[in-house]
Amino acid sequence: MEINKIYEPNKIETKWYQEWTDKGYFTPEIDESKKPFTVLIPPPNVTGILHIGHVLNNTIQDVLIRYKRMTGVPTLWLPGTDHAGIATQNVVEKKLQEEGSNRHEIGRQALVEKIWEFKQEKGGRIIEQLKKLGCSCDWTKERFTMDQGLSGAVKEVFIHLYNKGLIYRGKRIINWCPRCVTALANDEVEHSDESGKLWHIKYPFADGTGHIEIATTRPETMLGDVAVAVNPEDERYKDLIGKELTLPYTARTIPLIADEYVDKDFGSGCVKITPAHDPNDFEVGLRHNLAQILVIDEHGVMNETAGEDFLGLDRYECRKKLIKKLEEDGLLIKTQDHQHAVGHCYRCDTVIEPYLSDQWFVSMKELAEPAIEVVRNGQVKFQPERWTKVYMHWMENVRDWCISRQIWWGHRIPAFYCDDCGEIMVTKDEVTECSKCHSKNVRQEEDVLDTWFSSWLWPFSTLGWPEKTKELDYFLPTNVLVTGHEIIYLWVARMIMATLEFEQKIPFDTVFLHGIVRDEIGRKMSKSLGNSPDPIHIIDEVGADALRFSIIFNTPKGQDSYYSDSLLETGRNFANKIWNAFRYIMMNVEKIEGLPNKADLNLELADKWIYSRLNQVITEVTDNYENLRQNDAAQTLMQFIWNDYCSWYIELSKDRIYDENDKQGQLTAKFVLLDVLQQSMRLLHPLMPFITEEVWQTVKEYFPMDEAALIIAKFPLADHSMIDAQINDNMSFVQETITAIRNLRKQVNLSPALEIDVTLNLADESQKELFTAYQNYFAKLAKVTNMDININGEKVAGAIAAVVRNIEIYLPLSGLVDLDKEREKLERQMEKLENELSGIERKLSNNKFMQNAKPEVVQKEKEKFNEVKGKLDTMKELYHSLK
Repeated sequence: MEINKIYEPNKIETKWYQEWTDKGYFTPEIDESKKPFTVLIPPPNVTGILHIGHVLNNTIQDVLIRYKRMTGVPTLWLPGTDHAGIATQNVVEKKLQEEGSNRHEIGRQALVEKIWEFKQEKGGRIIEQLKKLGCSCDWTKERFTMDQGLSGAVKEVFIHLYNKGLIYRGKRIINWCPRCVTALANDEVEHSDESGKLWHIKYPFADGTGHIEIATTRPETMLGDVAVAVNPEDERYKDLIGKELTLPYTARTIPLIADEYVDKDFGSGCVKITPAHDPNDFEVGLRHNLAQILVIDEHGVMNETAGEDFLGLDRYECRKKLIKKLEEDGLLIKTQDHQHAVGHCYRCDTVIEPYLSDQWFVSMKELAEPAIEVVRNGQVKFQPERWTKVYMHWMENVRDWCISRQIWWGHRIPAFYCDDCGEIMVTKDEVTECSKCHSKNVRQEEDVLDTWFSSWLWPFSTLGWPEKTKELDYFLPTNVLVTGHEIIYLWVARMIMATLEFEQKIPFDTVFLHGIVRDEIGRKMSKSLGNSPDPIHIIDEVGADALRFSIIFNTPKGQDSYYSDSLLETGRNFANKIWNAFRYIMMNVEKIEGLPNKADLNLELADKWIYSRLNQVITEVTDNYENLRQNDAAQTLMQFIWNDYCSWYIELSKDRIYDENDKQGQLTAKFVLLDVLQQSMRLLHPLMPFITEEVWQTVKEYFPMDEAALIIAKFPLADHSMIDAQINDNMSFVQETITAIRNLRKQVNLSPALEIDVTLNLADESQKELFTAYQNYFAKLAKVTNMDININGEKVAGAIAAVVRNIEIYLPLSGLVDLDKEREKLERQMEKLENELSGIERKLSNNKFMQNAKPEVVQKEKEKFNEVKGKLDTMKELYHSLK
């Protein structure tokens, strides 16, 4: 049999992914007698590329899917991509800018065509990268949020909610990104605490009788002020309410008004009111019927209403000029440092501007109520459970959702305006005539819908809704949604609301929220920091299996994980260990003719033990997979395969594999080696699909199995009758004793090849039977030629000793080492350690050192003292044993 000496993941991974795809293993059949298991992929941006966060998210999903597929359940992992309105348009607009053009120059239709071209050219990259990672999605059902079916679903939903009165159009203060030139929902604004300034400014009374003092962090908006408000209970201003103030640098006067919104104990108790540029001021303005004056345009530039002195200035340039003028004119009272939360666009990081604009909104309160109830009654569960509180708090305080965006790439709002009578018509069909006055002077809304408006329909629109398809009926509700906690509001909560509204079903029963992948010093991965590795480069170097296993192995359930290149050694070394063991086994078992029935096996301690451990591991790993503790599964399997199977069982089976005179022993060892290997590959397959399929398919040639491929093979079921606590304990006792003998050898630097004699002083007859029966294990793994086995024997002179449980182990050194030289060497080493220990003791007893040194330096010295003392005590014991 030709098996490469070195594991070459790229060849194997390409081969098996193609095979699985060609055979249609990713596509489930609808079987009404079985309940399906369904996972919906969080659709990545269509023009995105794979990053390490995607690796974690999609590996978790693939582990789930592969495990469930092996349990015989019809399993659907439904893939797709998101059109990502703002992000995708930004990319294409940057290209236009490089070409010396812009979207307004080429027009809407041309821009949309260019984005479609870009999507066709680059849109498949992330899908191909997910395939390279090993994602076993049903690619025959791949969807795109702007494909024909999903676009139809978006229109259907918009019209339904509009007719129900839950979608409305109105003038509101919204979050506005001057860079992306569009509105943003509250959840698309990322806030950060920043150091700014608080400027205290005089507003003179129009009659010249004095002034009041206001404070602001955005002085450029004062040019749009329409009032100053005080609390009606504030005694300082009661007699001044209604007086007019002169608004600096404008030709306007503004009134002093009373409103309970004002906190009389904060600052001067006076608040400037700018309804067009602040959400709280907007509400005050409505109560007092105040004008709404916009002084900043959609690009963050001061408009003509701001006055000639400031027209055309960027908002921050205007701020500088205004502060300078206020200072020169004696109107700036003081400037204070001020820490405050500043909102940034989640896409381009530009500081957002509160902006008065006509927008479309979804009224959320009615939709939120049933979505709160399904989480409260446990129909939808969050894992980890702590995220339930976060969800409930947001839903119980839900605000209306601004769904219109002032861009051109996306689902254009299906609303039409009559310019003659003002009628608004909401319909899925093209409108050419007003339904009210029959005018032909009609036009469609220019705005598109928020990207999340199509994403919130993902659980049911992807399955054919609004058509009543068999897929929709069979696969909804889905089971587990795997995503990051940062989009609980943006996506998770909205999917629950939409699916309940339109299908009267929950979208999924479990929301599994994983952590963030950070770098080794705890920073979030990002291109700007240069700490985000390219997963495709990693796969090319070490293989997808190694990457997948390393990420899962190092990510506790629901917690952040920390990536470094050294982390990859876990998966790579494990893959190499599996390959080397597999190669050794196959090259040896192929020479042994035949394979016995399981009933005819002549099992000895090691065989019974490995089967006992295997069935314990099956029980543990099944529980881990079922409860989303995938890193526990990875750690359990690595311990079992590497340590129990490779380091112990394979080594102990070698004598029988090579012994042609003991045919039954040889066949038993062959059977157990192959059986445990193939079952281990089944257990490991969800985590490392490629290498396990390669190994399993080769084992199948010598160990017949019914299934055509591991990907669709049965997941092992534990045989509890094979789990034997006594066998496990006996084997552990033998292992502990062998390990103790190996450690004794190391103490005196004996060559691993040197054969030795040992004496065992045991406690009872049962121990004697155990160690006598398996002396060959000691010969194989500790190079013990003779074992002198006694019950309650005497201490052995001229030997070093160890204690395991209630037995004593002696390694006589006569003839193995020169005892005089060994003692001399130990004396020199002990003297060196004693000097080192004295130096540390002097330092720790020095008051000046203890007072001046940093706590971590003192701690380090204490740790060093304990370490050196431990070494010295060990050497003293060894020295006395050589006397």
